[in-house]
Amino acid sequence: MRNQFHQMLPMLPIAALILNAIADTANAAEERVSFLNDVVPILTRYGCNSGGCHGKAAGQNGFRLSLLGFEPDFDHVALVREARGRRVFPGAPDRSLLLAKAVGRVPHGGGSRLTTDSEDYGVLSQWILAGAPGPRPGEPTIERVTISPDSQVVAQNSTIDLRVTAHYSDGRSRDVTRRAVYETNLPTVAEVDDAGQVTTLNRGGLFAVMVRFGGVVGSFRGTVPFNSDVREPTAVQIPVTDNRAVRETAHKLNQLLVKQWQSLGITPSAVATDYEFIRRVTLDLCGTLPTADEARAYAADLRPDKRARLIDELLERPEHASWFALKWAAILQNRGRGYSTRLQRTGTAFFAAWIRDSIAANKPYDQFVAEILTATGSQDEVPPALWYRSVRTTQDYVESVAQAFLGIRIQCAQCHRHPAERWTQGDYYSLAAVFARVGRKGGFADAEVPTSETIFVKNSGTVTHPRTGEAMRPRPPGGPDFDLEPYEDPRRAFARWMIDTDNPFFAQTMANRMWGHFFQRGIIHPIDDARSTNPPSHPELLDTLARDFAESGYDVRRLIRVITNSQAYALSSVPTQSNRDDLQSFARFYPRRLPAEVLLDGISQVLEVPTQFPGGPGTFPPDMRAVDLPDENVASNFLDVFGRPARTSACECERSDEPALAQALELVNSSEIQRKLTADNGYVAKLVESSASHIANVDNIFLRVFSRPPSSEERTVAIEFLNTEPDRGEAYRSLIWSLLATHEFMFNR
Repeated sequence: MRNQFHQMLPMLPIAALILNAIADTANAAEERVSFLNDVVPILTRYGCNSGGCHGKAAGQNGFRLSLLGFEPDFDHVALVREARGRRVFPGAPDRSLLLAKAVGRVPHGGGSRLTTDSEDYGVLSQWILAGAPGPRPGEPTIERVTISPDSQVVAQNSTIDLRVTAHYSDGRSRDVTRRAVYETNLPTVAEVDDAGQVTTLNRGGLFAVMVRFGGVVGSFRGTVPFNSDVREPTAVQIPVTDNRAVRETAHKLNQLLVKQWQSLGITPSAVATDYEFIRRVTLDLCGTLPTADEARAYAADLRPDKRARLIDELLERPEHASWFALKWAAILQNRGRGYSTRLQRTGTAFFAAWIRDSIAANKPYDQFVAEILTATGSQDEVPPALWYRSVRTTQDYVESVAQAFLGIRIQCAQCHRHPAERWTQGDYYSLAAVFARVGRKGGFADAEVPTSETIFVKNSGTVTHPRTGEAMRPRPPGGPDFDLEPYEDPRRAFARWMIDTDNPFFAQTMANRMWGHFFQRGIIHPIDDARSTNPPSHPELLDTLARDFAESGYDVRRLIRVITNSQAYALSSVPTQSNRDDLQSFARFYPRRLPAEVLLDGISQVLEVPTQFPGGPGTFPPDMRAVDLPDENVASNFLDVFGRPARTSACECERSDEPALAQALELVNSSEIQRKLTADNGYVAKLVESSASHIANVDNIFLRVFSRPPSSEERTVAIEFLNTEPDRGEAYRSLIWSLLATHEFMFNR
């Protein structure tokens, strides 16, 4: 035994060397450069796989990479095997085209991107020297990135350094600050460099910095005070209403708003006058102007809860249902599709009436949406089934549902992973699979014009992934797959998922949409583009609204009451010195031009002459309002010029309120406006025949047009003008015409 022990002694150092060698090999394998987690992020950081370079569909100069590195296996083949392997040269990494072009030793359309002494050059060189290995089976993948700090108040003209940590599926984490890609959403407020250093400029505001690494995105939220000296307390107003639930939630909103105003160094605008408020809320809730008598009565009302009372009264008016039905008809794409109105009009009117009735009855929002998504039956008998007349294709289903009800723009994922969000092609086509069994029969006047189809659920139907050929299982964006019975309608499972309290999109999207309706911009803006790189300007505010909306049973009118009873909605549009440049925190009311239909109806209301829409006798009632038109396929140059939507998508961005020269020409040359001004039975004709004084008439005109009495100076100038014009009719026509063309009339302020 002793001899055996002595014989083993010489072998112990050798065994130790072997074990150490094995350990060194393991450590080397652990520390070796990863194509997936090291090389691809470098290519992304320098824009090599961006849409403007080699990441575009056609590539660049014969070399193509996947967009932002979302297909690493494809990228490895392109780098290592294509071009006869000349792009990488393991025997002499510096002679590889990948590095030679990156440092400018070989002509490169993208210019010099690296220096030979940079850390990233060293990583790429080390990867090539190791034989340019590709993605490894079972290799840890990045799951998320964290940014430190994730939010902060930053003074103007100062800097802050971000630190980015990547967290992997095996539990490891590492600092990737110098490997990440940074982009600010508001470069007029803050800039960010390649090292993650944020520099604020000499103006205040709310900004976000997008941080991308390895296909995962995070964001930093920054607050830059407009004036660090402004810290005066702002009163938190308690809404005066008998509705306790509305009062409590609106009070929470007020507290959150005031907290943000203080962090921004902002003093909010004064409270709007009674005349300003009644005009604003009547336009927003009913799409119509208050009458002169309504404006007088509201201003004279001394009750402390008159604001809440007015809101409640407006919500019960039929004009409210009509105005919001117009809004939803555009989102739901209820259109004539450019075809014959004779073939389409019955269906669009039927669907429009159902939307209007649903709003008038305050149908719970979850029920409203579910009835649309799961509709089956004849479009002659089941109004929500008419949604399927315009929404027909895989693309229509996915993009309309995602944008209208989930507030996300998932279009990019049709071809590749979303560049600024987690949505993949799998998410896109799995959502499409929810509608794969929607069947149609009958109802075609010809091959092009769908009229009254019957929508039914087929026994089978699949959607395949265009890249993998895989048959996709129905599931919502982000999963999980639905557990369905063989003949169960996937749309019903999707509708149940929509209203689940764990759904992060449904209530938030509607709350944000309604906030945007009343404030011109959403808390997430644009209102249907929620993503990590477009964070809400006030996350707590949006969360409070969405949670209250869901807990109320998706009561839309309660949501509206909460918003319109908030402190922000009562503010004047006249800015203070500190909020003049603010367009994010709702510290003042943001003026906006009246929508096309409301503007035309407002002119008709002032002049007491309804618009004559084309279509022949009996097509429309003689007092038809533009807001009540059944679809967009009613010819009206005025409505087109002032930006009515074509209803070709679920995006509210189709409605335009941008100024244009054609609008000024329309106000000057419109034969319809001239007809209203000169009508024998119109308001101007009544003024001509009236024995009332110019003073009384001017006061009434201003209340009609602006919902307020004239100032003493305005009254004097108007009366002087009327007295200088011998033709009484021409005098009043000119006065009213000039007032209708002012910003004060054309804008909601």
